[in-house]
Amino acid sequence: MRIFETPLYPYERSPDQDAAAPARHPVVVVGAGPAGLAAAVDLARRDIPVVLLDENDRVSYGSRAICFAKRALEILDRLGCGDEITGDGVTWSRGRVFFRDRRIYEFDLLAEEGHRRPAFINLQQYRLEELLVRRLRDLQSEGRPVELRGGSRVTKVEPAADSVLLTVETPEGPYRLEAEWVVACDGAGSTVRRELGLEFVGQVFEDNFLIADVTMKADFPTERWFWFDPPFNRGQSALLHKQPEGLWRIDLQLGPDVDREEEQRPENVVPRLRQMLGDDVEFELEWISVYTFQCARIDRFRHGRVLFAGDAAHQVSPFGARGANSGIQDVDNLVWKLERVLRGRSPDSLLDSYDAERVPAADENILNSTRSTDFISPKSETSRLFRDAVLNLAETQPMARPLVNSGRLSLPHVVLDSPLQSPDADGLPGRTRPGSPAVDAPVDDGWLLARLGDRFQLLAVGIDVPDDEPGLEVVGLPARRHPLLDERYLGGAPGALYLLRPDQHVAARFTDYDPERIAAALRRASAQETDDS
Repeated sequence: MRIFETPLYPYERSPDQDAAAPARHPVVVVGAGPAGLAAAVDLARRDIPVVLLDENDRVSYGSRAICFAKRALEILDRLGCGDEITGDGVTWSRGRVFFRDRRIYEFDLLAEEGHRRPAFINLQQYRLEELLVRRLRDLQSEGRPVELRGGSRVTKVEPAADSVLLTVETPEGPYRLEAEWVVACDGAGSTVRRELGLEFVGQVFEDNFLIADVTMKADFPTERWFWFDPPFNRGQSALLHKQPEGLWRIDLQLGPDVDREEEQRPENVVPRLRQMLGDDVEFELEWISVYTFQCARIDRFRHGRVLFAGDAAHQVSPFGARGANSGIQDVDNLVWKLERVLRGRSPDSLLDSYDAERVPAADENILNSTRSTDFISPKSETSRLFRDAVLNLAETQPMARPLVNSGRLSLPHVVLDSPLQSPDADGLPGRTRPGSPAVDAPVDDGWLLARLGDRFQLLAVGIDVPDDEPGLEVVGLPARRHPLLDERYLGGAPGALYLLRPDQHVAARFTDYDPERIAAALRRASAQETDDS
């Protein structure tokens, strides 16, 4: 029995349902997908009381999202479950691109040496969710303040000045609860978004795509294979990915005008797959779905005391693995800010920076996702002729290969214009400039990101800093001992100081020790907060 067939968080009656007045909670997260679970885990490990509501009682049906990028894995490390998730996944880096009946080239996404985590793993979404639920249960057993309530569907959202009133439908009837803050992670069909009257703005794509998860005995390597106009699906595209547990993901483009119910019937799916895989390959269907998609977002991700993340805030095509990865990055950006506001360490204007930073990230993903879709599915004969010419040229000319777009894979967003960042120092490497996530590197017998925590810190490389730097934990490392650390953080400079936020993004950096400038950068990075971090 697959995990998505098993209730993991069945409905249980809550004392809130018998309360005379709506019980008040600091944070209510709506939706137990990857973003919602990650948010609840992060809040709970910070000892912020959180209630996670989900209308179901089990993880997602079918594999859905399967590619998880290095940045998401590094975030999951901080949540305390990165080893399990990475270990359960299939690590891959190589891919092949086919045009019609020809393999036109191969590529390798292997990250440069000196990173703890790989560029990508493949793992079914339901397995990721299961491991996050397990992490939540572990936190509960430690006495952390978190509840996961299954069978609890939010049906009404009533914002007020200092709270949000939610109506929750259960198998025993509705009840109401009050939240100081709501984190809406309830997916593409978000009830919270609908209740606030918010609409997506963007482009709707009319093509239909068939997803089939199959178990099969085949000698295909652990690679990403993408076909343009293959013999088994003429005029369309196809994608093959290996997953754990003997599963393979197959995506077949169907076109805009199809009968979706007919296309999902096993008697129609099996011949398509047989034509693709060959008569000698044994396989069994595990899960079938037909989907369309849009590349769009809501106008703002913060609406008073309701904060949107993941698919509730933005949607992209599946090409490039930007859905679940960006949702995990959303809540990584949000939760530390929410903690500071709840603890009175920063004004709630700090939460405006969530919108200022993650809306551009969504726009970047939407742009890349739209470009991928336009290349995969040209909208005019001229566009198709151009695409086919690029594909033909790419077979023999490496210079043409960067133009091929079968879904450019997710990379972490660099925040270029944030109210939390300070002016940059000259002469330091561009890849670790303010707004960038900290880059991993081997240090001593471990890894840099593992040495860094989830609070404001000062990374000092080759510069002596007093241990009692106010409001900051100092992580000191010598220069010229760790070559990759020097390359990524010093360049040619003799030393550098990096002010790192709790989400391990660079807020400021300096080439000399100046306590006043560091203090000013810390105040700016915490929305002018001056208390201890």
